[in-house]
Amino acid sequence: MTPTGLVDVHAHFVTDGYVAAARSAGVEHPDGMPGWPAWSVERHLDLMDRAGIEKSYLSISSPGVHFGDDAAARALAREVNAHGARIGAERPEWFGHFASLPLPDVEGALAEAAHALDELGADGVTVETNHHGLYLGDPRFEPLWEELDRRGAVVFVHPTSPPHADALSLGRPRPMLEFLFDSARTASDLLLRGVLARRPRIRWILTHGGGALPLLADRMELFRTLLGPDSPGNAPGAVEQPDAVEQLGRLWYDMAGTPFPRQIPAFEAAFGTERLLYGSDYCWTPAEAALAQVGTVDSAAQPSATDTWRDLTTRNAHRLFAHA
Repeated sequence: MTPTGLVDVHAHFVTDGYVAAARSAGVEHPDGMPGWPAWSVERHLDLMDRAGIEKSYLSISSPGVHFGDDAAARALAREVNAHGARIGAERPEWFGHFASLPLPDVEGALAEAAHALDELGADGVTVETNHHGLYLGDPRFEPLWEELDRRGAVVFVHPTSPPHADALSLGRPRPMLEFLFDSARTASDLLLRGVLARRPRIRWILTHGGGALPLLADRMELFRTLLGPDSPGNAPGAVEQPDAVEQLGRLWYDMAGTPFPRQIPAFEAAFGTERLLYGSDYCWTPAEAALAQVGTVDSAAQPSATDTWRDLTTRNAHRLFAHA
């Protein structure tokens, strides 16, 4: 039988203009990585063919589009989103697109979300786990979440370097460890500030199996209930909301990175697999590494005698996007 084609919700692109803008802002080694990757439609299609990927949803990765100037960030978001939309329009059977937002500029983000979703036909938007130190539960972002909740939008949450990353990372690339903790940190902020409960129609996607989140969800619930409603870390009414594991289990998660043999079993024990998606992290993950990751997905113990990880994640992806 022909293996089920994967749906890749965690796929990246870069443009010459985007890389030039980042470099002009002094970002020569993004998130402590050696440099910027090369990308083209042709190279991406070749990877998809070799890996058995039926569709890829493209987005700009960390460090996003905001390098300190609101006007420049708005212009850069508009530029990369137009590019991503063109790729999707030319090859809709192969590519979708999550639009970048110029956060922490909320006014600009609201305008760009409307433009991308209404005029460019974006499949969702992408945000970073923090924007210049502001995590996603910050009240300043509430107008954006209100609008995206009204739309029932897909919001792809990509990790980025935390504040004081140079001190925390000990000279190592931040994607190795810090990205995984930053995903857990921003998810906890969305949970404890009540955003997940207030904005249930947003279809959040977290990456890398939620990072450290599956191992920390029970601990977060313990502190949430022990500290009580007067804790400065809890939103009003947070303690009366469903428990942390239940709320976090309603989010969507991709398996980019090192899913087997240990990450996805730990994730499944915490949240189940009904909202698990496939992600390659190409082009930031080189093609050969992405192919090796697919090999682990195909060779791992499968979810059941009649289901494969390909079947399961692709079925989940179709269900996610059918909600639109």
